[in-house]
Amino acid sequence: MHQKPTDTPVSFQILLEQLHHGLIVSCQAELGEPFHGARYMAVMAKAAQAGGAAGIRANGVGDIIAIRSAVNLPVIGIYKEDLPGFDVRITPSLKRAREIAAAGAEIIALDATQRPHPDGLDLAERIRTVHREIGRPVMADISTLEEGLAAEIAGADLIATTLSGYTEYSPARDGPDLILVERLAKKLKIPLVAEGRIVTPEQAREALRLGAFAVVVGGAITRPQWIVEQFVRKMGQP
Repeated sequence: MHQKPTDTPVSFQILLEQLHHGLIVSCQAELGEPFHGARYMAVMAKAAQAGGAAGIRANGVGDIIAIRSAVNLPVIGIYKEDLPGFDVRITPSLKRAREIAAAGAEIIALDATQRPHPDGLDLAERIRTVHREIGRPVMADISTLEEGLAAEIAGADLIATTLSGYTEYSPARDGPDLILVERLAKKLKIPLVAEGRIVTPEQAREALRLGAFAVVVGGAITRPQWIVEQFVRKMGQP
């Protein structure tokens, strides 16, 4: 594992032990959804912990603070922000990384795709700054095999398949990109987190079998409106 001057190897090792082969529940709700808001996400996180989740992925300062006070699970923090002229929206700047670290996120997830970033930094410099100035491990959200390998070289501590299917150059699959999970697992030397369109326990289990270190599931657990929509859509099919 990469070790930084501001890290204590024991603390990061403890995080890894807690997350290993575990379910990380992404507690997020979009603006306009009934469960949008920090208090609802804190309740979701408590339910996830009660059900046996190993960690939480959370978006934004308010949600992270509320979740951090509600559960004692590791929190992977992101800050979604839409910026004019950029497709990158997951923790697009070091300013946002600092804010979610101050809110209590133990791990900072950021967009590690090849797309232009508003801060103008290359990936290695961005990761070094998070390590050196913020003192947090980095989970690199990627969309392709090449991006995953590049993020490892750049110094990321974990790689996540979060953005496969969400960049214009990655394959848009109906389900999780288990092909990417398998290919990355065979090549990476750092932990791989399977994330993106995982909606069944069987898919999560298969991701682990293919070599994932841990699995993130979001909408299928924490977005009731989306879940209902899936039932309605399927029931309406002949």
